[in-house]
Amino acid sequence: MIVIPGGTFRMGSDRFYPEEAPIHEVHVAGFLIDPFTVTNSEFSKFVRKTGYVTVAERALNPDDYPGAPAENLVPGSMVFHMTAGPVDLRDYSQWWSWTPGASWKHPDGPGSSIDSRPDHPVVHVAYEDVETYAHWVGKRLPTEAEWEFAARGGLDQKSFVWGDEMEPGGKPAANTWQGDFPWHSTYRRGPGTMPVGLFEPNGFGLYDMAGNVWEWTSDWYVAERAILESPCCAGGARELSYDPCQPKFRIPRKVLKGGSFLCSPSYCLRFRPAARSPQMIDTGMSHLGFRCARDL
Repeated sequence: MIVIPGGTFRMGSDRFYPEEAPIHEVHVAGFLIDPFTVTNSEFSKFVRKTGYVTVAERALNPDDYPGAPAENLVPGSMVFHMTAGPVDLRDYSQWWSWTPGASWKHPDGPGSSIDSRPDHPVVHVAYEDVETYAHWVGKRLPTEAEWEFAARGGLDQKSFVWGDEMEPGGKPAANTWQGDFPWHSTYRRGPGTMPVGLFEPNGFGLYDMAGNVWEWTSDWYVAERAILESPCCAGGARELSYDPCQPKFRIPRKVLKGGSFLCSPSYCLRFRPAARSPQMIDTGMSHLGFRCARDL
């Protein structure tokens, strides 16, 4: 693990998405963090040793999903698929679909396998899965502030983990979408996860703090994150994390950081350290993984 020295930094951004604002000073105590996201190989060892069954592999309770079609109430997860052509980028259902049988072992759905991807980040892991794994290895998940502090690598208020230029030297610095999202990828193999550590590390020696897969943090998602600094509000963070656009689904959400291989400047410029996204704790996806931290 990499030692991250404690310090005070300016968290957030006022230049991109509203949920990243306001910029505010945050103090982070020193901690340890993994240089890479957890891989399929590492997660496989955990499952072999413990017999653990992930959330995506378990039967669903109909009471938790009122109005959901019966055919969707089976073990599975959310899988990305390219579209046949340009689509309305406001409608993510055109490239995401609930896929029965999709799980960490079958990342693209039934018939797919991780046999050729031992060094890729594990995906389709819900919050309970990653917390259980972290506890098993004697670690924990990083907080949002710890994650962002570590991702910045000592750079103050730079747009990206490597600086302000999106593609230094005209080349991608992370596994993000190349081409026209979500229907045309210039990668010969198509969009997807890559082995961890293919791109240059940041200033702290951490790899893939941008792109490849989104990463879970331990914080509840609140749109105005600065209010969490007030002790009077912190206890209500879980309640504030529910999605107001889906009042029927009382499933709290955690903060994701880092962006993924689906981030494209034309659609999602969230492979930046200040960027953040909410995720329901019961749902894994094909672009969502994690890394662990530990107290010094």
